[in-house]
Amino acid sequence: MKLRFATDEEIADWNAIVSVNPTGGNILQGKEFAQQKELAGWTARYIVSDVCAFMVLEKKIPLLGNVWYSPKGPAVSSAEELEKLAAELTSFAHTQGVFSIKIEPELDHTVDLSELALIKTKPVQQNYATVLIDLSHSLDDILKNLNQKGRHAVRRAERDGVTAKAVELTDENCAIMYSLFLETASGAGFTIRPPEYYRSFYERYSESGNGQLFFAYFEDQVVAGAFAMVQGSKSVYKDGASIRKRTAYGASHLLQWEIIKWAKEKGSKEHDLAGVPPIAEIKNPDHPFYGLGRFKTSFNKTVTEYVGAYDIPVKPLKAKLWHRYIEKIVRRLYFKRHHESFY
Repeated sequence: MKLRFATDEEIADWNAIVSVNPTGGNILQGKEFAQQKELAGWTARYIVSDVCAFMVLEKKIPLLGNVWYSPKGPAVSSAEELEKLAAELTSFAHTQGVFSIKIEPELDHTVDLSELALIKTKPVQQNYATVLIDLSHSLDDILKNLNQKGRHAVRRAERDGVTAKAVELTDENCAIMYSLFLETASGAGFTIRPPEYYRSFYERYSESGNGQLFFAYFEDQVVAGAFAMVQGSKSVYKDGASIRKRTAYGASHLLQWEIIKWAKEKGSKEHDLAGVPPIAEIKNPDHPFYGLGRFKTSFNKTVTEYVGAYDIPVKPLKAKLWHRYIEKIVRRLYFKRHHESFY
């Protein structure tokens, strides 16, 4: 196995390249996400191997060197592939002044990685457990195959006069979406990034034709909003929010159905609802994502769970210090200063 940095020509066509990876690639491995993270001080590195193409984000940590993070990557399809890639990647990263690499391979959670020289760590992306919807069938069959609760909610919302549609990415619509998101975050007890981050993120994907903002309306009022992305044969429900006062049953379901129709038209074969509690916690009402789990499993009861995140210790001593002590301090200080996640 040989690793190298991608050529300028490959970087220019990066989304198409990662979309033909063994696992179909991941949207967060795409060029738009890399460019978005560069605004926060990361440097994108595009890497090609015999097995897959993958992107890592690089940031310099004083006294330690460079740390790499591969969001939802690399796109290996087995523990054996990961073991070979990790060994080669360790040698390659060492020449680049890297001391540790955080990876999030989309391998099923039952895959045993205990024999690999990896350090288990907390996932950055919350869709290490998620719900997937098969979009390879006709729209009629997709609706028919939804969980009964989800299908009923879509049809009920339509009967009650709820409408959902794609909307332009105007200043007003971005402000409405952020207000909904802020209300949802406050009610659910999680934090969100500053409005400028989301505006920049949405603009980047919208301008490339790979992202779209959606609103659901009831009695001329916006009651729910969502932003979705597509890349190759995959789509993902990025951000979703709604008013806390439930004025119309099924509004968010109908909104998601509109996203599904858009994603399928854009060529998606698999739609990721992006983030639910892990399988063991899916019915735990005390889990912070319990409500999200109830909503998303109303489309498909099956939860897909991946192995999560691991650190590859390129320079073992420095990686150990980072994993056990320094990373926690850096993440805490970064959030205190910037009011958003380090990653």
